[in-house]
Amino acid sequence: MSKPTIGYVHSTESFGSVDGPGIRFVSFMQGCRMRCEFCHNPDTWNIGTGTPMSARELLDEALKYREFWGNKGGVTVSGGEPLLQIDFLIEYFKLAKEEGVNTTLDTCGMPFTYDEPFFSRFEELLTYTDLILLDIKHIRSENHKKITGWPNENILELARYLSDKEQPVWIRHVLVPERSDFDEHLKELGAFVKTLHNVYKFEVLPYHTMGKYKWENMGLRYKLEGIEPPTEERVENAKKLLDTESYQKYATVH
Repeated sequence: MSKPTIGYVHSTESFGSVDGPGIRFVSFMQGCRMRCEFCHNPDTWNIGTGTPMSARELLDEALKYREFWGNKGGVTVSGGEPLLQIDFLIEYFKLAKEEGVNTTLDTCGMPFTYDEPFFSRFEELLTYTDLILLDIKHIRSENHKKITGWPNENILELARYLSDKEQPVWIRHVLVPERSDFDEHLKELGAFVKTLHNVYKFEVLPYHTMGKYKWENMGLRYKLEGIEPPTEERVENAKKLLDTESYQKYATVH
């Protein structure tokens, strides 16, 4: 019998209500290579730290809450960036599907590549994945690199690939004043998402400062000092420019 892959878990949330449909057990995986200026969990960045767990151990913990999930709930893996631990995800989601549990992956897509061995592993992961929450931080690569440290070409490639595969996706976009809240950029993002055929929901997530204290506790300079969350008017403007209301397929899925 093969030895189980160990995953490194930062923390879990027993009754998540925003990371996928229904009530969910959310596992925040440790490790991320992006350095988003608006990250509210910089304590998830370090790779190889966190609580070591096998997929079976994590799923057994999740199943304690199954009675609360109803027809739509299940498990979500978030981060950090969970795709950095793809072998663990495959084991975890495979076990979850054997138990009839809905699986959701929350990713920024940064590790995606068509190169092997990643691509074959990613294709296998998709066979056990019901839904992907894909965070697109910025539509323009140069701006994306300024706010995350990385370009976005491979992330947009991932979005197109998932569209071709007809893999259900919720697109998420964090609206940050002075970074992503520009009408021209929002229109470009909206036009790109319109080319995809698998978007069940499109969410605008207003930037907030709730993670600022973590930066300070870690001795890091908070790069968005002085930038306030977007006004309700700007959030509604973004939703209108992105035409988020037209993505309602999620409401028909049971």
